[in-house]
Amino acid sequence: MNKLSQRAIKIHKILLDVFGQPTWRTPLPPVDELVSTILSQNTNDLNRDRAFNALQTRFPSWEAVRDAKTKDVIDAIRPAGLANQKGPRIQKVLHAVTDERGSLDLSFLRDLPLEEARSWLTKFNGVGPKTAAIVLCFSLNRPAFPVDTHIYRVTGRIGLRPEKMTVEQAHPYLESLLPPETYYAAHLNLIRLGREICHARKPDCPHCPIRKLCDFTPKTN
Repeated sequence: MNKLSQRAIKIHKILLDVFGQPTWRTPLPPVDELVSTILSQNTNDLNRDRAFNALQTRFPSWEAVRDAKTKDVIDAIRPAGLANQKGPRIQKVLHAVTDERGSLDLSFLRDLPLEEARSWLTKFNGVGPKTAAIVLCFSLNRPAFPVDTHIYRVTGRIGLRPEKMTVEQAHPYLESLLPPETYYAAHLNLIRLGREICHARKPDCPHCPIRKLCDFTPKTN
């Protein structure tokens, strides 16, 4: 184990001590998680959930969403923003899954080798590494580490990843630093650190529980 991995594990353990073992909402079925994560792109959790609930209220099944008039799907998901993009994107993914698998059932991904499952998901337009990792980790209990904007910012700032690494490159890189059994908690606790303390514009360094393991030096006047 290299020094960076050792530091990553130390950070994970400190965040566990401070924040505890996190629990996200009740896991969604894989197709539900896939749609929810597409809705989450470029918006917050509240707006994502409002749009997701509106879809489920308006349509009785994902097959109905798939086959609906696109304008009706767009109308339902307006709370999530970028509805004109996300509506057709969701329908195209649902059609593509059906065309390939014969139904909207992603449970088979549980039994595929991890990289094969990841590649299968990311071949669809609108399904990037983060979306695929969320479906794999949270719905299927596979060892994938999603990297959202908070995790990307925090890991760059504290020195866990190279500064110029892209967000796409950060997924396999961060997976290589941490043991698979830590991914779920590390993902959620790093997000919490980014939301509550390691803010984008003005990080609250004096109250940061990992400040002694951090490379960031705040600017002073």
